[in-house]
This record gives sequence, structure tokens and C-alpha cells, in this order.
Amino acid sequence: MGTPVRTDDGRLLVAEEWGSPSGTPVLLFHGTPGSRLATALPGLAERHPGVRFLSYDRPGYGDSARSPGRRVADAALDAAAVADAFGVDRFAVVGRSGGGPHALACAALLPHRVRAAAVLVGLAPPDAAGLDWHADMTPFNVREYGLARDCLDGTDPVGLDRELAARAAAVRRDPERLIEDLRADLSPYDRPVVEDPRVRTVLLRGYREALRVSHHGWLDDCLAFVRPWGFDVSSVAVPVLLWHGLDDGFSPVGHTRWLAGRIPGARPVLVPGAGHFAAQYALPEVLRWLDGQDTGR
Repeated sequence: MGTPVRTDDGRLLVAEEWGSPSGTPVLLFHGTPGSRLATALPGLAERHPGVRFLSYDRPGYGDSARSPGRRVADAALDAAAVADAFGVDRFAVVGRSGGGPHALACAALLPHRVRAAAVLVGLAPPDAAGLDWHADMTPFNVREYGLARDCLDGTDPVGLDRELAARAAAVRRDPERLIEDLRADLSPYDRPVVEDPRVRTVLLRGYREALRVSHHGWLDDCLAFVRPWGFDVSSVAVPVLLWHGLDDGFSPVGHTRWLAGRIPGARPVLVPGAGHFAAQYALPEVLRWLDGQDTGR
């Protein structure tokens, strides 16, 4: 059922905790669409007994109350509320795919609490100077983010809402539907990953919980990614790891290259022969990197 958490403005978030209660806290941010149940493969806590894992459903997903008009930056206050609820002061953040921008928001806006950040197959801001934001992006995502921009500029205020509502209804009937919708855009490197029973189980569980109540989390994520994020990535001063598969079409590697050139001291890890969903396998490597960072920062 998860743990209910109240934000300072009275909204409800649903959070999860697992791993070692006395371990080093790591807050995991799920993808888009996604939920707190889709942030790690089974057995991760057993392989990393020194880690205390936290995650939560972003506003509009599962039973977490919607926050219309939310910005990426707003994740910092929500993450702080979750950490407070579990009695955690300092923590690391890890964001995969749509969780990446939200992890960076915490790194930029909570420097006194976030000790390090890792972003796996993340996105760059929509106003990234010199970056062709849609270059090498799959048609599925180009369409989705195009509809998001049409919504914000008034060209088609309800098109994205209508489309995602229909998709979410289909996923509620059959969570496999979303994976099938993505299949045409999967790289040859992604297809065996999503067929891995461990990965598929986690993805389906996450989609089911994310869209169980409504499509609003999915909608608000997409809108947040294409409006100003509310912070400058170059202000991030904590250690940052940027992991990306070179054959990712959902979040093209150009986004990570751009981030690596703007975040001071960021460490890019660019992996050949890996697509978007290979990030599901990268978390152990990321945790080893986090463990090597200065926890006293």
C-alpha cells in the first residue's frame, strides 16, 4: 500500500522504503509513466545491504494527489517531504528516464541535503541552447512531446490529455499494451531487455500502479519536461553521474552529452550496444559509484 506522506501544502504522496533501515539513504525517481514500484529490479537490496532505498509516486501517479501545472523544480520540495517523513537528513538521488530531470532538480535545489546524484537515460531542458531536442528521438516520443508543446502554446489544449487518457485506459485493461505500443520504436538492444522476465515484471507492475487512478501523472510529467524547469542545471554543485546507452532513441544520448557539458564536474558514462531500457541493469554500477562519493559533503 505504500506510506502516505503529507507535503507542506497538504498534498498526499505515496512513498515506499526498503533495504537496510540503517543504510545510506538513496531516493529513486521512477520513469514516465511509472511509479515507486518500478524503480529497481528484484534482489537489489539483498545485493546492496548497506543501502536504504526510498521512492515515491510523483503527483498524479497512483494515489499521489495531482499538482496541476507542476514544474520539474517542484520535485525538490516533494523529495524533501518524503525524506523528512522517513527521518532522513542527507541522501543521494537516482533518476531513470523521466525521473532524471527530477533528480537533477533535487541536486540543484537541495544542495544541503543531496550528497550526490545519478541520472540514467535522462533528458535535457527544453531550452537547451545548441541542442536539437528531438534529434534521433523515436516517433512515439516526438509525437508525445509535440502534443505537450501544442497544449502549452494553445495550439491544441486538449490533444495530449485526450490521447494519454485513452492510452491509460487501455493500459489499465492490459498493462502489456504500453510495451506493445513501444515495440516498433525499440532498438535491437532494447527488445531482449523488455523480454527479460525480471524487467518486464517490474515495468508492468509500475505501469499498472502509475495509471491505476488516472493518466494525470503521465500528462503532467510530459508538460513539465517541455516548459521551463525552474532551475539551471549548471548550478548543480554535488557529484553527478550521467549514464546513457548510445543506442537510446527514447531519450537520445545527445541530451546527456549536453548535460555533461553544462553540469560542473559531471561524469558521463556512455555505453555502446545499449538502448533505453538497459538502464534497468545499470543501478548496481550506479550504487557502487555513489558509495565512493564523499558522504560528508
